[in-house]
Amino acid sequence: MDTQGVIEEWNRTGGIFRLKPTWVPRTNSVPGRRLKLHPRDLYAFGIHRGGITERWIASTVRANNGAATLPDEGLSYIVLGDPSLSHRVKELFLLQDAVEILQDRIVGKTIWDEFHGWPVLGKMFDNYDMIPFHLHARDVHGLKVGKIGKAEAYYFPPQYNSQTCAFPLTFFGLNPSTTKDDIKHCLERWNQGDNGILMYSKAYPLTPGTGWDVPTGILHAPGSLVTYEPQRAVDMGAMFQSLVNGRPVPWEALVQDVPSNYQFDLDYLVDLIDWKANTDPDFAATHARIPQPVQALAEMATQGYQDVWVSYNTPYFSAKELTVFPGREVTLKEEGAFGVLVTQGHGRLGPWEVETPSLVRFNDLTADEFFVTVQRAREGVTVRNDSLVENLVLLRHFAQSHSIDKP
Repeated sequence: MDTQGVIEEWNRTGGIFRLKPTWVPRTNSVPGRRLKLHPRDLYAFGIHRGGITERWIASTVRANNGAATLPDEGLSYIVLGDPSLSHRVKELFLLQDAVEILQDRIVGKTIWDEFHGWPVLGKMFDNYDMIPFHLHARDVHGLKVGKIGKAEAYYFPPQYNSQTCAFPLTFFGLNPSTTKDDIKHCLERWNQGDNGILMYSKAYPLTPGTGWDVPTGILHAPGSLVTYEPQRAVDMGAMFQSLVNGRPVPWEALVQDVPSNYQFDLDYLVDLIDWKANTDPDFAATHARIPQPVQALAEMATQGYQDVWVSYNTPYFSAKELTVFPGREVTLKEEGAFGVLVTQGHGRLGPWEVETPSLVRFNDLTADEFFVTVQRAREGVTVRNDSLVENLVLLRHFAQSHSIDKP
């Protein structure tokens, strides 16, 4: 591992790393074609791997895509050296390795001492239609296979959702009258076609510019809006739906993160579900998320920007959406390191020129994804909008939680 290159890059950029796009395929999904990836590259991993429906942001997590998963699949690379925005690949260095080398200098002492890594992952996922009804295990179950529970949150960026595709609704939770025996019967019917589990859930319409909190143990079938997803740094899941959009879901997709001695134990599988949370009669009131301003909107507007929390009230992470108005700039200070995705406009982020791409080839570099290390975040990062007419918009995810009293 050549450590000198990443240390030089850290010094040269003042602690803001530019990242190469990280594309991830999924066999159970159809691409919605809105992530700016060239149509010829939607199956760049091979048709047998499925279409590319996800872009991972500031990732130190290897994808969990079965035996065919590549060694670096899902992992983000830092682009080293020449700051030119040429689209051709230059020298690359894994963000995961940089965190291991620089440790608390990248993520902060509190985060490093607790996690010995970067404990949050950002994603953009883009499905043409609904994906299977599934959950992500709680810690009590995940730790049995060496993984933490995967809490996550959703935000639907308007910039990516001018087209809503086939199913702009998401099934969340279970009807309050649902019993454990009802779900067991669904699992017993797995090989008989549609196991009917969605009969016990409710679909909620999705609105661009809003979001949801999705704790561990919550059943959900995400709909077809492009979704920004901050989450804990793990890739895991358990599919509870046997047939979706006419495509069968293998039993292995249910039990891939279940100990081998429990993979046909229906009592154990049903206990993966957080029953109280799923049957909450006020599910939407508890889990829906409307963006909340960081400070008074009028005060921010006079300074040329707007900053809102889009993920909050979860103990593991948080996320914001920053809008800088045309011709304006703002310097923001944050408590900790963060990943960045530019979703609209062009301008500067510290020393870097930034811009939103229109079309990206599979191996192209872009100027829309960055990682801001902890010291630079605390000192402040200046964001400047160079457009005469268009907003500059950035999504940022953090390893710190943030609580808000919802209105």
